[in-house]
Amino acid sequence: MIYRFRIILDAHEDVFRDIEIEAMANLEDLHNTITQAFGFAGQEMASFYVSNDLWEQGEEIALFDMSEAAGSLRTMNKTKIKEVTHKEQTKLIYVYDFLNMWTFMVELAEIAERVKGLNYPNLMFSHGDIPEEAPDKEFIADPTGEDNPDDDHGLDPDDYDHLDFDENWN
Repeated sequence: MIYRFRIILDAHEDVFRDIEIEAMANLEDLHNTITQAFGFAGQEMASFYVSNDLWEQGEEIALFDMSEAAGSLRTMNKTKIKEVTHKEQTKLIYVYDFLNMWTFMVELAEIAERVKGLNYPNLMFSHGDIPEEAPDKEFIADPTGEDNPDDDHGLDPDDYDHLDFDENWN
């Protein structure tokens, strides 16, 4: 099976690429395809995030597992595309270069049969030019106030004995 994706740069201008890739390929293959399709060198850290219809960020699937507990994070090279995208789960968020935060919406548009003689992955369509710099992100506060930065979460900053950190951390 071949998955056809539309990868859209989260920017004011329309910049997207349509690609085809084998469903059995892993997410590292998709990562490499995206970086090539958008003209990146592919040498920066990146992650995919499972997403829902509202484009909310879910489970992270990282290029490398850099978590404290090795093996606790799914990695791209061990995760098949078809494990995280299918007819019921069509959306992923892809973040490339965590310093600049190039953010892409990746959506499964179609599942097709392999075309004999065609090499995959395949860049089907390219629209728009990538800007010189990553687009600025507009972070909007939660209107319910649940993510209020002024909320001290019931902590007393003068009560050092009950804070959750090791005082000898360095």
